[in-house]
Amino acid sequence: MSALLDVRNLVTEYKVPGGKRLSAVADVSFSLAPGETLGVVGESGCGKSTLGRSLLGLTPITGGQVRIAGKDLRTTPMKAVRRQAQMVFQDPYASLNPRRTVAGLIAEPLRIHGQWDRHSGPGRISELLRAVGLDPSFADRYPHQFSGGQRQRIGIARALALRPGLVILDEPVSALDVSVQAGVVNLLEDLQAELGVSYLFIAHDLAVVSHISHRVAVMYLGKIVEIGPREQIYVHPKHPYTTALLSAIPSTTPAKKSSRRVLAGDVPSPVDPPSGCRFRTRCWKATDICATDPPALNGKAGHLVACHHPEES
Repeated sequence: MSALLDVRNLVTEYKVPGGKRLSAVADVSFSLAPGETLGVVGESGCGKSTLGRSLLGLTPITGGQVRIAGKDLRTTPMKAVRRQAQMVFQDPYASLNPRRTVAGLIAEPLRIHGQWDRHSGPGRISELLRAVGLDPSFADRYPHQFSGGQRQRIGIARALALRPGLVILDEPVSALDVSVQAGVVNLLEDLQAELGVSYLFIAHDLAVVSHISHRVAVMYLGKIVEIGPREQIYVHPKHPYTTALLSAIPSTTPAKKSSRRVLAGDVPSPVDPPSGCRFRTRCWKATDICATDPPALNGKAGHLVACHHPEES
């Protein structure tokens, strides 16, 4: 099966004072199949959100290639890209125009892309609202009349209006109450089963990512350090950083609590990352080769790790 999303050697940099460049996404490669969910996890500042925005052209890329449904991001008009891929943003309070009704918000992408029909349009809006678990009678209301969870459902309805093959979800439940998060995640799974849409699910909550993802990519300081099937990542992590992340998941089992791996030091600056392996300054397994040779992603059965001293299964 051909990939819906294919990313090769993606680089996204920002200019910073002093003439230096901040490498937010550094040589990232992966693919996403139709109907698949890839979870992207890592600490704040590791480049997850920049990666998501880069894939839609919201943040200009510096190098590499992104292909969505076979179309090259750098040579395809953005309008054509938007028909294939949409985004759900983290903050449901900031991502919806407060001056537009729900109907206006959902109709906007349809109007922009010439798909609005005044006869069938209202029916399409009602269909989308039902799909995300909202009453069609809400169409004439404004965002301030809804809770955070309801607003995020409106954002999901808007993202699905054009029937895209790919939806990028940037921390879609992190701003919601814990009691509401499960409902939104279950909704996303139901929509995927019904529509066959692919998700790039960006999050820092490892429990949520484990629930919704088919595969998981772990990012550290702009790079993917491990990627593979969810079960292998969570049961047999190979990168020391992944091991440390997973050990931080809250547990009611005393034995698991005692196995917590606390990382030393702080995350280095992406403006001046460490030589060789970017994780070496915080890694308990680092040796001389880690300071000189950047590790490449290697592995088998789709479970790849960028480490000179990977964990044993």
